Parts: sequence; structure tokens; C-alpha cells
Amino acid sequence: MVSLSTKLPPAPSKRPDKEPLDKIALGMKEATSLAIFNRWMAKAAPMVKGGIRAVPGEGPIGAAIALVGEQPGDQEDIVGKPFVGPAGHLLDKALAEAGIDRKRVYVTNAVKHFKFEPRGKRRIHSKPTAGEVTHYRWWLEKELDLVKPTLVVAMGATAALALAGHPVAVERNRGPMEFRDHAGYLTIHPSFLLRMPPKDRAAAFAKFVADLRQIRKRAVAADAPEAA
Repeated sequence: MVSLSTKLPPAPSKRPDKEPLDKIALGMKEATSLAIFNRWMAKAAPMVKGGIRAVPGEGPIGAAIALVGEQPGDQEDIVGKPFVGPAGHLLDKALAEAGIDRKRVYVTNAVKHFKFEPRGKRRIHSKPTAGEVTHYRWWLEKELDLVKPTLVVAMGATAALALAGHPVAVERNRGPMEFRDHAGYLTIHPSFLLRMPPKDRAAAFAKFVADLRQIRKRAVAADAPEAA
């Protein structure tokens, strides 16, 4: 997917902080709160080509539902928040139709930096490799340990790989899953809908909303009133 921006952020340095990398990693691992974890994460160097800044997750601690996507996009990299671009707007619409308040959901990504290829003024989204997803995996695990969601939702194959630790075919396994010690659910990433032929989008969007309704019901069944 091509991401466009009217103004590119300044080029990043090789490391966003002068503190030793092992000190940053230790700070993240030993963080006792999400705020502390995010402060250390902001100092960490990108492990993918491009990445201007680490984009933290957003939402309440103890959220009934945590939604995990692939990586930040162009707008997320500029703003510093997850799911604020075209896919995020589509996600907001689907959540609303499913009766889920986004403000009560925790949203994040498997890879915390935007991987892209610069082409003139455009920044072209580049899919993270399995190795890159693995490098970021413990970041995601630590983040979820601090957030403590009731239900973790993998949106797309990259999120499923990060959460399950191995490749997962989305359509074949779409539905309830277990991710480590988290009850989970696998569905598509909303950007998948944006790449579809227009004639197929309505049916695919309806199926995505149906998944979110099932996710909401499972969260409610697990005594998670935040999702109601």
C-alpha cells in the first residue's frame, strides 16, 4: 500500500538516544508500568529500514480487548499514534458498527516502527520480514503483560506471527485462538479491505464487522464489562 504525506518527518539518526542499547533493552524489560516501558521504547533504535519513531500502543490498562496490527503507517509515524491513517479510519467504522467503543480498546502493532522505502516524496509501505517481527516480539509480549487485556486480537498475518510465534494462515484459522497465555481471536487487518477490488469490499467489510461482534461477545462472556 502506498502511503502519502505532504511533509516528511526529518531523517532519523542511526540511534534516537545516546544511552547504551543494552541499557535501553533492560529498561524496557524491567518496566513496571506501561508509561515507563513506552519511555524506554522511545529511546530504542528502529530494527526496520525507515522508522522515524517508535509508535506506542494506545488505550486503557486492563482493556477487555487488545487489537494488534502489523506496523505503524505513514500517518502513524508522523502523529506518533496507532491506527490514525486510512486503515485506522476503516477500523473505527467497523468498531462502531460492531458496538465497540474504541476508547475502551487497546490498539497497538506487532512492529513498532514504520518500515518503508522512500521514493521521492512518497514513503512506500514495506512488509516486515519474519526475522524483523521476531526481533520485536518480546516488546509486544512485555506490552501485553503490562496492559493485561482479556482478549487479544491478531489483525492479519504479521500480528498472528508475532503473537503465535509461528506463521498462521489467516483465512484458514480465522476465529478464536490462543496466544501464549492470552485468549485470542484472528481476523483480517483493515488495510486488506483497502487493497480489495471495490466490488468485493462491502461483503468483506461485513464479515470483518461480524468478527468484531464475536470478539465483543467473547470479551463480555469473559466478564469484561469494558467491551459492553
